[in-house]
Amino acid sequence: MNIYDQHLDKNAANFAALSPVSFLERSAEVFGDLPAVVHGARRYSWAQTRERSARLAAALRAAGVGRGTTVSVMLPNTPEMVEAHYAVPALGAVLNTLNTRLDAPLLAWQMNHCEAEVLITDLEFAPVMARALDLLRSEHGRELLVVDVCDSEFTGPGEHLGTVEYEAWLAAHAPLPRLEGPADEWDAIAISYTSGTTGDPKGVVTHHRGAYLNAVCNAATWTMPHFPKYLWTLPMFHCNGWCFPWTVAMLGGTHVCLRRVEAGAILQAMREHGVDHYCAAPIVHSLIINAPAELRSGIGQQVRGMVAGAAPPASMIEGMAKIGFDITHVYGLTEVYGPASVAVKRDSWAGESLSEQTRLNGRQGVRYALQDGMSVMDPQAMTEVPADGQTMGEIMFRGNIVMKGYLKNPAATDKAFEGGWFHTGDLAVLEPDRYVKIKDRSKDIIISGGENISSIEVEDALYRHPAVLACAVVARPDPKWGETPVAYVETQPGSSVTAAELVAHCKTLLAGYKVPREVRFEPIPKTSTGKIQKFELRQRAQEPSEPGGR
Repeated sequence: MNIYDQHLDKNAANFAALSPVSFLERSAEVFGDLPAVVHGARRYSWAQTRERSARLAAALRAAGVGRGTTVSVMLPNTPEMVEAHYAVPALGAVLNTLNTRLDAPLLAWQMNHCEAEVLITDLEFAPVMARALDLLRSEHGRELLVVDVCDSEFTGPGEHLGTVEYEAWLAAHAPLPRLEGPADEWDAIAISYTSGTTGDPKGVVTHHRGAYLNAVCNAATWTMPHFPKYLWTLPMFHCNGWCFPWTVAMLGGTHVCLRRVEAGAILQAMREHGVDHYCAAPIVHSLIINAPAELRSGIGQQVRGMVAGAAPPASMIEGMAKIGFDITHVYGLTEVYGPASVAVKRDSWAGESLSEQTRLNGRQGVRYALQDGMSVMDPQAMTEVPADGQTMGEIMFRGNIVMKGYLKNPAATDKAFEGGWFHTGDLAVLEPDRYVKIKDRSKDIIISGGENISSIEVEDALYRHPAVLACAVVARPDPKWGETPVAYVETQPGSSVTAAELVAHCKTLLAGYKVPREVRFEPIPKTSTGKIQKFELRQRAQEPSEPGGR
């Protein structure tokens, strides 16, 4: 034993488990009088938000919730969702944020799989949750304590499913004196489910240490100031809002809540509340770009957006720059707490043309400062590919901002962590400056006549046509070439374009074999977070197109 191991042990004075719950306690102590939550007519300071969260924690504890208990929530971006992100982890319990667009069988499956004991649900979702709870009882024999949330901004009818109403529940319990967090930072903080497009969803289990570090990384990555005004366009159910519920608490900022993601509501909130930060998938940024200019009038502050969830088309990044919004491109997955890499902007890029800036900013970039490793690897040899911008490999992560693993699925966990790295399944190149540029999901690469075609590259070309609002490119079986690209397109309101015109447009930007062989003008299926559901389009591509859809 060396001298630095003697009489220098960890103790209560010099060591505390990392947990983002601590950010709430600090902001309530230091910034208690400052605004924390804005939602319609409701306003809560940080002291009030801390008290409400501590009342929720007390109510949950009285109901038997403790370390390892799963609490499911079916909530839009409301104050109650913010409070759940503080109260549930404070007890060492595990937060399960349910996707508000899932159907009843899948919701029941997820709540059973994670062994939820409590459900907090908004009245808007009563119809689907009533069916999910019936299935939970009949198929899985599971009964939950159900708490109804009657949000002040919900105007529709709603059936009460539970035995207690949220506000009455809080009022019946004195707040806990302190929101402690776990004794062990490796404890689970949340479970989030992947899409399950090729079988049952996988339950991604994350820990307090990772959530704390990624919340800090968000602020460092974005150089966020104290007291940001953050608009909730990103669903908090998606990767726990990319850890921003805790980032905003750390900085003493304001959560500006939003039940509906619509261009008018977004821009009104920005104008009314001085919003300066928001996160969203590319489709939401596109809503802002394509909104009538008069809706953006009166927004004088610099607005900074973060984009992730899908590879952003170059036209989106360029379009945001033209309307004066500053966009930061990040990349990640549920398994790495949302974003875990960023296209860090360098001062020298400002001297480049807008087109070149768009290209540079459109890359997936470099690892977050507190993520130990990110690279593009040959998945067989488990060696890094050359930084030549040409050699394709798989993006992999390792470090503190990586999940614990998949719940009750050791085989999938072992496979994901093979070779000491987390395998994303995303194919990319490593450019000479060591910035990563994604090429495609491994399942989305189109192999035509032995040549690899990146669907993202083809989509970028399509997006450069002014009539294209949204597009997606997938493989269609071809007897001669094996596969050929087929494009699905939604056009801008009031615009008109033919398939032949789009094909001709692509030919000016792409090699001939990459040009779509067919263009279908059809609605494109998307998740609630704006991701395009390519698995549905791949199924459609097996079938002949509708008359007139080519």
